[in-house]
Amino acid sequence: MSAAPQAPSRPSQHIAIAGAGLLGRVLAWQLARAGHAVEVFDTAPGPVTRGATGWTAAGMLSPVSELECADENVYRLGLRSLQLWPGLVQGLPEVPGVPFDDTSLPAGAVASSVPVDLRERGSLLLAHRGDEGAAARVVDLLAGKAPAGHAPRRIDLQELATLEPDIRGPAHAWLLEGEGQIDTWQAMAALALGAEQAGARFHWGCAVDRAEPGALHTARGIVKADRVFDVRGTGARPQLPVRGVRGEIVHLHAPGLRLNRPLRLLHPRHRVYIVPRAGDRVMVGASEIESEDRSPISLRTSVELMAAAHSVLPALAEARVVFTDTNLRPALPDNLPTLHTEDGLTRINGLFRHGWLIGPALVEQALAAAGLLTAPLAPSGQATPTGAAAPVSASLSAPFAAPHAAPQEAST
Repeated sequence: MSAAPQAPSRPSQHIAIAGAGLLGRVLAWQLARAGHAVEVFDTAPGPVTRGATGWTAAGMLSPVSELECADENVYRLGLRSLQLWPGLVQGLPEVPGVPFDDTSLPAGAVASSVPVDLRERGSLLLAHRGDEGAAARVVDLLAGKAPAGHAPRRIDLQELATLEPDIRGPAHAWLLEGEGQIDTWQAMAALALGAEQAGARFHWGCAVDRAEPGALHTARGIVKADRVFDVRGTGARPQLPVRGVRGEIVHLHAPGLRLNRPLRLLHPRHRVYIVPRAGDRVMVGASEIESEDRSPISLRTSVELMAAAHSVLPALAEARVVFTDTNLRPALPDNLPTLHTEDGLTRINGLFRHGWLIGPALVEQALAAAGLLTAPLAPSGQATPTGAAAPVSASLSAPFAAPHAAPQEAST
């Protein structure tokens, strides 16, 4: 998205947003900066309470890697978002560089305010000897689905050591150039702060029971608006057939570890991802469980994740487990996103495991479909990259009468 606020395409409107996760915050920030009167409603007690799925996500911006379980539309949205993220981050205020409400980090680890950490150094796929079959299946699948020039590139162990000196153990490696990552904690806090500074009003601790054209039914009464955006994830039930898919993650503090980019360990039973963050932090995750259980992480997952991480990064042996986390990814029956627009109402949901990858592109399309965007949200006047989703409503879904349909041209 552009670092400069977009001018309203028509006189200022009253906008009501249900949900203050990633989508709600990006919408609030963009619309408030454009001069609209924006109100956001969420059940969380405050802007840096880790409740929304966006807080738990690793923030990998990996359109090619996600082709293992996504379709071409998600891939194109991911490419478009990769183009939009630099401009979006450029306009955000600085925030603390480590967790805002976690006191378990070592003394002195709290950094001064910093820009949101966005990196585009590619990502790695790794496999141990003996796991060649499972790795080949994934790599061949990605190579078959990715456009020419975007397939994983096999690298030898010497090049791997040059890229990541602390990786030890894997026998096979592939580089996916052009992929990236974003610090989700920093971005979530910066988006809320930026939206508030632009004039958006957040109503924390206020549940939304129902969203309809021109109105939100909240715990504090009915809120009338020119347009409503419903981005509540699993909170949108029963109006949408959305379910929660459990994810589990481990946060480590590893002083001295050298890791420059996200990596995925290809294993016959699971995919383990390891993502570096500023402040000597590392996130390790993989689990994807068809359950809406929000209880703490299981012993099995904890052991498997940390053992897998240690098998490729021996320097993690003395890392400290800062904390573990679980959350629910919002998914529709087909595991694909939907964007529906009608007079006075826009719904976006079902981003599943792709929220940070495709969120900016979906917001751009939603604003265009609602008549609230006058130009593509591209940074520094750059053109849309080859294969990326069109910067306006080329991927909008039809009204949510067909939940299994991937986003496509809308008639509303």
